[in-house]
Amino acid sequence: MFVSYKWLQEYVELDGISPEKLADLITKAGIEVESVQPLNQGVTNVVVGYVMEREKHPEADKLSKCLVDVGEDEPVQIICGAKNVAQGQKVAVAKVGAKLPGGLKIKKAKLRGEVSQGMICSLQELGIEGKLVPKEYAEGIFVFPGDTEVGADALEQLNLDDAILELGLTPNRADCLNMLGVAYEVAAILGRDVKLPAGDLHETNEKAADYIKVAVEAKEQNPLYIAKVVKNVKIGTSPLWMQTRLMAAGVRPINNVVDITNYILMEYGQPLHAFDYDKLGSKEILVRLAQEGEEIETLDGNKRTLKADHLVVTNGSQPVAVAGVMGGANSEVDENTVNVLIESAYFTGAAIRKASKDLGLRSEASTRYEKGIDPARTFEAAQRAAALMAKYAGGEVLEGVVEADHLNLKEQQVSVSVEKINGVLGTAITAPEVAAIFTNLKFPFGEAEGTFQVSVPTRRPDITIPEDLVEEVGRLYGYDHIPATLPVAETTRGKLSARQMKRRTVRRYLEGAGLYEAITYSLTSAEKAKQYAVKETAQEPIRLALPMSEERSQLRLSLVPHLLEAVSYNNARKIDNVALYEVGSVFLPTEASELPKEEQHLAGVLTGLFLNHPWQGEKKAVDFYVAKGILEGLFDTLGVADRIAYKAGKRDGMHPGRTASILLEGEEIGFIGQVHPEVQKQMDLKETYVFELSLAAVFGTDVPEVKYTSIPRFPSMTRDMAIVVAQDVLAGDVRSTIVAAGGPLLKDVALFDLYQGDKMEAGKKSLAFSLRYFDPERTLTDEEVTEAHNRVLQAVAEQFGAELRK
Repeated sequence: MFVSYKWLQEYVELDGISPEKLADLITKAGIEVESVQPLNQGVTNVVVGYVMEREKHPEADKLSKCLVDVGEDEPVQIICGAKNVAQGQKVAVAKVGAKLPGGLKIKKAKLRGEVSQGMICSLQELGIEGKLVPKEYAEGIFVFPGDTEVGADALEQLNLDDAILELGLTPNRADCLNMLGVAYEVAAILGRDVKLPAGDLHETNEKAADYIKVAVEAKEQNPLYIAKVVKNVKIGTSPLWMQTRLMAAGVRPINNVVDITNYILMEYGQPLHAFDYDKLGSKEILVRLAQEGEEIETLDGNKRTLKADHLVVTNGSQPVAVAGVMGGANSEVDENTVNVLIESAYFTGAAIRKASKDLGLRSEASTRYEKGIDPARTFEAAQRAAALMAKYAGGEVLEGVVEADHLNLKEQQVSVSVEKINGVLGTAITAPEVAAIFTNLKFPFGEAEGTFQVSVPTRRPDITIPEDLVEEVGRLYGYDHIPATLPVAETTRGKLSARQMKRRTVRRYLEGAGLYEAITYSLTSAEKAKQYAVKETAQEPIRLALPMSEERSQLRLSLVPHLLEAVSYNNARKIDNVALYEVGSVFLPTEASELPKEEQHLAGVLTGLFLNHPWQGEKKAVDFYVAKGILEGLFDTLGVADRIAYKAGKRDGMHPGRTASILLEGEEIGFIGQVHPEVQKQMDLKETYVFELSLAAVFGTDVPEVKYTSIPRFPSMTRDMAIVVAQDVLAGDVRSTIVAAGGPLLKDVALFDLYQGDKMEAGKKSLAFSLRYFDPERTLTDEEVTEAHNRVLQAVAEQFGAELRK
């Protein structure tokens, strides 16, 4: 909600309170003011000028030479490029020395040989957004009304000496989606009165009931409908003060009748609609639910197909408006309109939201209906709109209103005691102080023995229970005045749990390894829900009862699909090197009657270059072993590296020859590998590697305490061996056999070579291992090492038929 500081002053006395100070007070009272924006963007020395003469520039067809009176002793000559500049206009003139938005300074200049002593300005050049400028001035200079004083400050005339407070309203504070609602709020904060708009309505002897009748079939969706008739209006521009207030509120001026309805919307929060009475085609207004497939052309020129649960306003047969959303083109007010029917109605929020969402139409009116309006203002708003049309459009207001009233309007009664208020807030507020706060809020109340019975005005539908009144007292008493206290109880020093510490270790390690943390949606589509699941399940993923969309309808079983989407998004924006990880929950289905099991997983995705040092000429592309190395370092950090094994595997969506299962003590806990080339092509990815594993399994593994040993004082002995085995033998299995056979003297085993060349027998491969032996208590002899090494050779020969390579 954009709130004009100058406009607000019409309703609440703000003397001595700057816009910035007011914003601070409103924020402290519970409504965040997101910004305070002065409308004057550094503009100076801009006045109202009168174009005395205008002629074509002698050397340029698109320029005009103007003689302009700027309120000084002598007129000045200004060269202007606007198409609509003409003699007799009153315009905004930036004099020599003036400053415009963006730091532009106006200087005396020559344009095609003619002197120009200033600049005739458009509204855009004075800092007003183009989308808010009236259409007739969108591509030219702005023309002031004829009674504007020459030489007057143009910024004051355009209300650009104002400041706009942007309120960040929560859904429960829809009462502040209008100037009167904000005025009540500010008056309560300052302890001042609210000055309501004066009623000055003169009606003719003709009765509105003779011109229109109103009926409502959909009483539940439309409990109150009021129609008022204004005859003989003259369509034109609205007064300048009204146009500038609408522009400050983010609304584009159109004509006097439409501007008045928009002005009342911003002032009262009551949406109005003006029909061209003569275009209705009948003397009847019927509000009903639409027929399935019924069509209407709305004011934006588009044809809309309606559903059976959409609310429409009709002339008895044909729709003339989508109720609360947008009017129909067949009854639009235009320059030929003479008679106007004003609609002021109370539509329920659910009905308006349904139509607005289905039709893809969202307006200032529908926004307010959706969040809730004050039904007590419906009649007042219609009366004020009619009075303004009589004053600024020359209309004749017919006597009375025609209404269909099925609304049971009554104020909510809520009780609260001073004891409860102080018990909740921890304060010592007295009954008179509470009474003063309710008085400032303009809440009628009665008080007996410290208990207040409050009649909540209809403008505040968010007040329904005693706790709401406690909140009102607390925020107006001042959160700063509520004492800070510590809990009185036995306390223990807080610390991270073992699981929390391990989770932080995982994040710290992966970020140190060069991966960035990603946070993706827990909800996914039915198509992606089962993709890359670590644990296969016959049961279907959990589906939400009321999903917002099919793309977010099911709980995920894997973190990988959304991480791949993140990589695709980055690649599409020329970010080729991507390394992401996520620690998050997956939701494993259980029995049909039970909630899913939530399990914490870790997933990562890498693509592009992992290392890039151009100066040293070093590049390293991501491959399977980069991803595996990252995981091995993580397992080592967590103390479970000796319990982890990898086994070649196959998985949907993964490369069949570059995928491995991750085993923890023989149990599969995850996978690692390259994304299948077909998937990469579909998602427009380059070679991409992923991993995912269950952190719950890793964190649940008991890790022995770290024991430190002294640095060995005795030398170690290294033996290398190259053995020939069948091609289907896994190096990891050979290594496990070597470790088991080597005994206590064997301290380290590393694979350093794999050969499968032309000189190798068909179906065979060569594996070369380096084995290191030592004893921390003494120096080993060759005989001892040879004996241990022979046991290793014998074990691999018996287990795998291995032979030493010659």
